[in-house]
Amino acid sequence: MDKIWLKHYDKGVPATIDYPQITLHQRLEDTAKRFPDSPAIIFPGAFGDARKLTYRQLNDDANRMANALAGMGVQKGDRVALVMPNCTHFVISYYAALKLGAIAVAFNPLNSPRETEQQLNDCEAKVIIVLSLFYKDVAEVTARTKVQHVVVAYIREDLPPLSRLLFTLLKEKSEGHRPDIGRQQNTHIFRDLLKKHQPNPPTVDVKPDDTALFQYTGGITGVSKGVVATHRSVVANTLQIKAWATGIGIASGKDAVMGAMPLYHVYGMVAIMHFCVMDGLSMILLPRFVTKQVLKAINKYKPVFFPGVPTMYVAINNFRGVKHYDLKSVKACISAGAPLPVEAQQRFEQLTQGKLLEAYTLNEAPVVLTCNPIMGQRKVGSIGLPLPDVEARIVDLDKGEKEMAIGEIGELVVKGPQVMKGYWNQPQETSLVLRNGWLSTGDIARMDSDGFFFVVDRKKELIITEGQNVYPREVEEALHQHEKIKEAACYGVPDEHKGEAVKVAVVLKEGQTATPEEIAAYLATKLAKYKVPKQVDIRKELPRSPDGKVLRRVLADEEKKTGKGRG
Repeated sequence: MDKIWLKHYDKGVPATIDYPQITLHQRLEDTAKRFPDSPAIIFPGAFGDARKLTYRQLNDDANRMANALAGMGVQKGDRVALVMPNCTHFVISYYAALKLGAIAVAFNPLNSPRETEQQLNDCEAKVIIVLSLFYKDVAEVTARTKVQHVVVAYIREDLPPLSRLLFTLLKEKSEGHRPDIGRQQNTHIFRDLLKKHQPNPPTVDVKPDDTALFQYTGGITGVSKGVVATHRSVVANTLQIKAWATGIGIASGKDAVMGAMPLYHVYGMVAIMHFCVMDGLSMILLPRFVTKQVLKAINKYKPVFFPGVPTMYVAINNFRGVKHYDLKSVKACISAGAPLPVEAQQRFEQLTQGKLLEAYTLNEAPVVLTCNPIMGQRKVGSIGLPLPDVEARIVDLDKGEKEMAIGEIGELVVKGPQVMKGYWNQPQETSLVLRNGWLSTGDIARMDSDGFFFVVDRKKELIITEGQNVYPREVEEALHQHEKIKEAACYGVPDEHKGEAVKVAVVLKEGQTATPEEIAAYLATKLAKYKVPKQVDIRKELPRSPDGKVLRRVLADEEKKTGKGRG
């Protein structure tokens, strides 16, 4: 089928792009030469002040850390794990790894120790760089992994002087800010390493087709896997996003981007970090999304672009006193990770006078595949049009071989320069989703006569809560380890604030008793906080198909109809 969507592109957005033969860290080096004194990172403090790191400083620090990692034996192809929220340490460490030809593996710092251990063992990381706040959990598991060195960073190093002083007084005295790392062998302090090493650039031969990152995801099957992405694929998607934003006139070396989306998630990594580095833009980094802090940052630092998830925009809309902040600098926002409510879109656009656009992102194609036009026609409920050089089509749900007609429902499959190489050490899982260059998304969708795509449902029952992916199978496996539980099912239920909330239904073993609170508390010891269900339904039985399979969808549909589960 022809690319019928091209006729609806905004003026100036190309159908295809000429991608440079360049690596991600070469892009940083080029930007540091073009805009050496432009702020690369703005890290707001508590008193309206901020720590700023210029592109020259960022590149120098990345070189220093790269030399430090090389001294630890990190070589091309080795994995360097990052366990940090948004901070300068993350950006420095990420580019330091790439300069050595190593592979950056960013972990969600909210992972449980068990999850961190599993992913560390899967990727066989040689070094892990961790913020002090998460050091205890990391130290608990590293002995059971192939990690050889641990680097500890401190968030106070990111703070401007006055905020740093307050942080020291309140945190270090009351809680003991520095974790007890004692004299642990092969444990290093981030700032000390920067001081010890020179900013000479490493001389490692890294090519665009070399692997740049692993991104852990449950993928379509729900099993945790590392998505393998090359420098070429990430550079491509960064330039695709830039081309899509042609109409808002972002000024290289001058404008800023709101960085409230976590960089450890590939969406924030590409749409914020790499997008900024590509053209000398300032990334305004916040360690986590706190509505008032985001509003203050927008008011003061005037970002023009704000990638996020629907819950962020809803929170801003509903914030008491939002009218006291000037949000008019925001020209465009990409919303992904969950359906964007029409009311939220309209309200946010009234507040900012900018455009809030629903897009479609996928870890397996880091990261944006489709988006609604910024200046032109948008369609309610649509994930928009394929970006330049992205092909998309709807195929039959049975074999995925027949292309469906316009308006017919099937599975969305995509092809483009940003599509992953595959899953790390998972050839069978890779073969299930990559066929002849086409990536099966696992989402059921349709395309209309203008080339706009609409996601109808998820082929697999992935739960997206506050922009975070929760895979039912993972929660169920944890439940099945409970000595009192016979059967379990995990599913998503509507939540006006989170988009979806996690809920579980369990059947207890004969003669056993347990409370919902007891089961939730048990899961809190096994899973990251955002994966722990707020609702636990204890039942006598679970709905099943004729072949005995538990039907999660029936449970979810019950919830939609009644607003509660039945006992």
